[in-house]
Amino acid sequence: MLVFRSGLTRALAARTLAPQVCSSFATGPRQYDGTLYEFRTYYLKPSKMNEFLENTKKNIHLRTAHSELVGYWSVEFGGRMNKVFHIWKYDNFAHRTEVRKALAKDKEWQEQYLIPNLALIDKQESEITYLVPWCKPEKPPKEGIYELATFQMKPGGPALWGDPFKRAVHAHINRGYTKLVGVFHAEYGVLNRVHVLWWNESADSRAAGRHQSHEDPRVVAAVRESVNFLESQQNMLLIPMSFSPLK
Repeated sequence: MLVFRSGLTRALAARTLAPQVCSSFATGPRQYDGTLYEFRTYYLKPSKMNEFLENTKKNIHLRTAHSELVGYWSVEFGGRMNKVFHIWKYDNFAHRTEVRKALAKDKEWQEQYLIPNLALIDKQESEITYLVPWCKPEKPPKEGIYELATFQMKPGGPALWGDPFKRAVHAHINRGYTKLVGVFHAEYGVLNRVHVLWWNESADSRAAGRHQSHEDPRVVAAVRESVNFLESQQNMLLIPMSFSPLK
């Protein structure tokens, strides 16, 4: 099991006073801890992709000194090219505010990383998510590739589509067609959106598992139930960077 740990020493008062935030994914046990995951996507200028990645590799330690990096990937397939995706973990919103204030005062971070890289970025997106209560993050057995599958569900929330979605995910896990890293429900961003992060040994092993699952009646039945509540879906094939904790 993968336990995401932060290296920071934080003020006890901030932890004590911070409100506990529950996941809005209300099917199954409630997630009473306030741990949140920020999904960040940077769209880079095509001619500046390598420069951005080199500077990030060189200086990412300045950023991870403030909070925990879960994973950092370049996007190989799915949507716009020259894009990077990364996930940051925070204890709660108060912790994230603490970190952002500290970064604003960190001159080394500002001068060596932030200012040089801003000129290389076309667009930035941020989304706040929680792990769903029935999912614990898992560490892949070895290096591989990742797939982020994003599902836009019908309005009505998990009370409407939570159980069928859970059954569809578990059908894939139980049959061993792919390995689950985490299931995240959007709290800030587009609502009724769920992200599933999968791991595979390679793009070809992922394709083979997908083909097998399409012929498995148990998977097909679970997916058919879930798609009744689905509006759209998309996915991205992610390649982990050398400095990414998840490889």
